[in-house]
Amino acid sequence: MFKFLVIQTAFIGDAILASACIEELHKSHPTASIDFLVRKGNEQLFEQHPFLNKVLIWNKQEHKLHHFFKTLQSIRKEKYTHVINMHRYTSSGLFTVLSGAKETIGFDKNPLSFLFTKKIKHRISAYGDTQWIHETERNHELIAAITSLDVQRPKLYPSEQDYAKVAAYKNQPYICIAPSSVWFTKQFPVAKWIDFVKTVPKHYTIYLLGGKGDHALAESIAEHAKDNCVNLCGTLSLLASAALMQDAFMNYVNDSGPLHLCSAMNAPTRAIFCSTQANFGFGPLSTDSKIIAYKEHLTCKPCGLHGKKECPKAHFTCALGIDINELSECLTA
Repeated sequence: MFKFLVIQTAFIGDAILASACIEELHKSHPTASIDFLVRKGNEQLFEQHPFLNKVLIWNKQEHKLHHFFKTLQSIRKEKYTHVINMHRYTSSGLFTVLSGAKETIGFDKNPLSFLFTKKIKHRISAYGDTQWIHETERNHELIAAITSLDVQRPKLYPSEQDYAKVAAYKNQPYICIAPSSVWFTKQFPVAKWIDFVKTVPKHYTIYLLGGKGDHALAESIAEHAKDNCVNLCGTLSLLASAALMQDAFMNYVNDSGPLHLCSAMNAPTRAIFCSTQANFGFGPLSTDSKIIAYKEHLTCKPCGLHGKKECPKAHFTCALGIDINELSECLTA
C-alpha cells in the first residue's frame, strides 16, 4: 500500500493550495495513507481533514534546529513509500532526502533536488503571458505520474463547530473583507478600504476578518463605515473564517492567505492585486471570482515575485490607482 507524505512548510496560502494534491492523491489511491507536513500554525487548517491520516508539524519559530531533527525522526519512523515536496528550500529538501522513502519527488529549484529520485521543472508564467500556470497546476506535475491528469481544486473542511461558531453572523446579507497582508505592497491601502466601505449599501453587514494583530487596522476601517461594520479580527479561527466566507455575498481579499481560503471554499471573490500579478500562479479559483488591479501599464510592476515592505518607487500607484468602483459594482448591480 502506498504511504504518502506531502511537504509544504511555507505560508498559509501555500499550504491551502497544496491541499489540491491531497484531493487528487486520495481520488487516485483511496486506500493509501496520506500525511501532510506543515509549519507550526498551519496545522489548524487541516484538523479533522477526512483524507489525512496525520498532520506533522515543524516549528520553525523556536529552536529551529532542535525541532528539525525531532520532525525528521518522526518522518523516518513512518517509512513512507513516497515523499512529495512542494517547498523549494534546503530545509524541506533535507526532510525529503533523509526521509528514507523509496520515491522522493520535488521541484528542480530545490537546492537538493539532484538527490531526489524525480525532479520536476518549476515553471512560472512570464510577464504578459496570456496562459497562466496556476500553483495548483505546478504542484500537480509532481504527482501526475502516479495519479490522473485532473487538477483538483484546493479544499478545506470546516467542522460542525466551525459552522456553528459563525451561524449567527449569517442572518442577513453580508460581505467579508480581509484587509491586511504581511507585505505592505500586497495590501490595499487603508485609505482605499475606507473609501470602499463608505460605498457599501447599508443592507449589507461588513465583516472584517484577520488575526489578532490585524484588529487595530480593521478598527481604523470600521469606524468610517455606516454602522454596518463588525470587526471580527482575532475572534475566528481560519476554518471558522472559511465557513463564514463560504456564504458571503462577496469576499474582498488581497493577494494573501484569505484569497486561498476563498478558493478552497469556492466562495465568491474579488481579489486585489497591487504590486504582484495573478499570472505568477496565485490567482483566485472560485467560480465567481474577479481580479482587480490597476489597469494602466507600470514599468515597475511587478516589483518582485513576493511583496515588499515598502514601494521601491515611493508612489505605490499600483494600489492607489485602483478604482474602488470595481469593488462595489457587484453590490449595486
